Amino acid sequence: MTRSVLFDTETTGLDPMTGHRVIEVAALELVNDLTTGRHFHRLIHPERDIPEDAARIHGITLEKLTGQPLFREIADELVDFLGDGPLVAHNAPFDFGFLDAEFARIGRPALERGRMVDTLALAKARFPGLPNSLDALCRRFAIDLSERSTHNALLDCRLLAEVYVELTGGRQRGLSLAVAAGVVAPAASYRAAPRIPRLAAPTEGELAAHAAFVARLKDPLWTAG
Repeated sequence: MTRSVLFDTETTGLDPMTGHRVIEVAALELVNDLTTGRHFHRLIHPERDIPEDAARIHGITLEKLTGQPLFREIADELVDFLGDGPLVAHNAPFDFGFLDAEFARIGRPALERGRMVDTLALAKARFPGLPNSLDALCRRFAIDLSERSTHNALLDCRLLAEVYVELTGGRQRGLSLAVAAGVVAPAASYRAAPRIPRLAAPTEGELAAHAAFVARLKDPLWTAG
């Protein structure tokens, strides 16, 4: 049984090296690449302003973060949840970079790059030359996007979990793993009805037609001997 964590962040901007900060982090526990129902989700006060262009993307304003904890106050809980297994994210270097910058501010080590699983890289390898944003992949795999009016870290994680199953083998693989691991398959998965085998006996007319056909063949193998 393999545990990994799929995660996403929302931020005040695009570059942590210019002072931008994490304002939301969400993570889902995966066992054998399927969600178990356990998750981590926190809004975080960035100790700085949130530019309007960023707020338009994720819908989070500084006012909404009044009273929320600082990153250093949730860091221990986040690290515990992330564990020591693979970490899955879409455009993972972006999210790794922001968490590393936050960890550096409080004297914690960076995330090990060997743990990184980048679903954007997986998508580009499978669909070269095609749009591979989370929205584009959801549409390609017929995953419901109706709730995604703005970027939201927890919702994005749940959508990405379904995309990840498709990128790594598809829903039928997900069903077999769910049964084996006893975990919850993504919502878009389905269960096929069990097939009951039926014996079909040929009619007298069908037997006669078959015999006439075989009689026209030269040395048919199944009548030899």
